[in-house]
Amino acid sequence: MKRDSFFKNARPADKDYKLTDWGGLFLLVRKTGGKLWQMAYRAEGKQKTLSFGAYPAVSLEQARRKRDEARALIAEGQDPGEVKKEQRAAQRKTQTNTFEAVAREFFEIKINEWSESHHTRSFQRLKRNVFPFIGHIPISELTVKDYLAVFRAIESRGTLETARRTREICGQVQRYAIATDRAVNDPVSGLKGVLKTPIKQHFAAIIKPLHVGELLRLIEGYHGNFITKSALQLAAYTFVRPGELREAKWEDIDLEDRQWRFLSLKTKVPHIVPLASQVVAILEELKQLTGHGTYVFPSVMGKNKPMSDMTLNGALRRLGISNKEHTGHGFRAMARTLLDEVLGERVDLIEHQLAHVVRDPHGRAYNRTTHLPARTKMMQRWADYLDQLRDGKEKKIRK
Repeated sequence: MKRDSFFKNARPADKDYKLTDWGGLFLLVRKTGGKLWQMAYRAEGKQKTLSFGAYPAVSLEQARRKRDEARALIAEGQDPGEVKKEQRAAQRKTQTNTFEAVAREFFEIKINEWSESHHTRSFQRLKRNVFPFIGHIPISELTVKDYLAVFRAIESRGTLETARRTREICGQVQRYAIATDRAVNDPVSGLKGVLKTPIKQHFAAIIKPLHVGELLRLIEGYHGNFITKSALQLAAYTFVRPGELREAKWEDIDLEDRQWRFLSLKTKVPHIVPLASQVVAILEELKQLTGHGTYVFPSVMGKNKPMSDMTLNGALRRLGISNKEHTGHGFRAMARTLLDEVLGERVDLIEHQLAHVVRDPHGRAYNRTTHLPARTKMMQRWADYLDQLRDGKEKKIRK
């Protein structure tokens, strides 16, 4: 107790000075008022100093314990200063190699490769379902058991599809860790076939011509935001994926050649959408409003962001169309069904225009320009047919 008071009562002087304990331990009293525990020792024939922390945050008892540990290392022929550096390096490596740290690094890389909506949804799945449980664990230490516990917890909520998608994302992060030398195996791959299989739910879609006409009339009379109305119209005329529509960029649209060229979100291959005259007319009017920005359908939060992924379905709900009747993705099923069953278009042309991978007899994928003249005619015919349905003049036109 008296010895502790000795260090406690030490006051700063005109210059730094030392108060010794024993075994090389001393308290460095700085002229600025700070007090730091240090230890003098020799290693490899050199005089060295080891710091243990500031007093009184580190007590005399704690400082003596650290000194004894250091002396034990010296007795074993080790340099306690070098050991401390190695421990700090290992700690830093552990902190930067946790699952969460590696995942965040992986998502930084993918920010320009994935669509904004896919990037955001995928990261949020990890943030909600994974980080709180295993985010702090070094990714090299994670096991099949660790991952399975996470996925089972998601399944227990009845969200089987979320569990499946979360497993896919975790697998990508784990493989990235392997590629960057932070892990040596992929325990996620050992869970294939273990999780419950979600029942595939098809997107709700209106496919009967009479009901399609009613839907198109509702869209035509939409009194909300003009940009949203235009997006609903183009969803019907072009039947691209909702994400592709929302993230449409003016730089990808050639109104003179009447083509919209972009990279398919799902297949990651170039795709061309021939633009019917009705679509060109909508885009020309829309360009006066949004042509100064990047996106054809900008977010209400700012022109540098695309329309929210909730906008189209929200607009359909305001029109009185429930999500069990029709969704933004339902326009694709609507086109697939009516182009085949009513207009009698070739299935391969329809599949091409849906941006599905279509292969030739030798198994080679067709490129984006395949059957472009025929697809251009089909898209104009489709737009004309939708106008007939909207105007109540449905005709079952066959080739």
